[in-house]
Amino acid sequence: MYNNIIIAVDPAHGERGEQMITQAKALMGGDSQVCLVSVIPEIPGYVAFEIPAQIRRDTETHTKDSLKQLAAKSGIDNAETSVRHGVPHREILAAAESSGADLLIIASHKPGLEDYLLGSTAGKVVRHAGCSVLVVR
Repeated sequence: MYNNIIIAVDPAHGERGEQMITQAKALMGGDSQVCLVSVIPEIPGYVAFEIPAQIRRDTETHTKDSLKQLAAKSGIDNAETSVRHGVPHREILAAAESSGADLLIIASHKPGLEDYLLGSTAGKVVRHAGCSVLVVR
C-alpha cells in the first residue's frame, strides 16, 4: 500500500480523473494522503501580456473548483488539491518530490507523431520520477 499519492489531473478530462482516483483508492493504505495536482501551462510573455489578469485568475479558480468537485464526487474527503503554474511535467515532478510521494498517478493518451518527437508529459514524468508511477490509459 502507498502512503502519499499524487494524482496529476487535467480537469478538461474529468473521466480520466475519476479513473485515476479509482486506482488510487485500490492502492491506498488506511491513513494515506492524496493530493490532486493540476498544472496550468506556461504562457509565453508576449501572449500573457494580451490576456487580461481576470481571465488568468478565473482559470485558476475554475481549476481549483474542478479538483475539489472531483475529490468530493470520488469520495476522498481528505484529499488536498494543488494548482501549479509552469511546465506540466516539471511541476508534477516537483509536487511529488516536495511532498515525499511514494506513488504518482498520471493519465496518458494514445501517442501521436508529436509525442514521439517531443515526448508526452506522462512519458517525461515516468522517465524522471523518483517514485513509482502508475500510468492510466
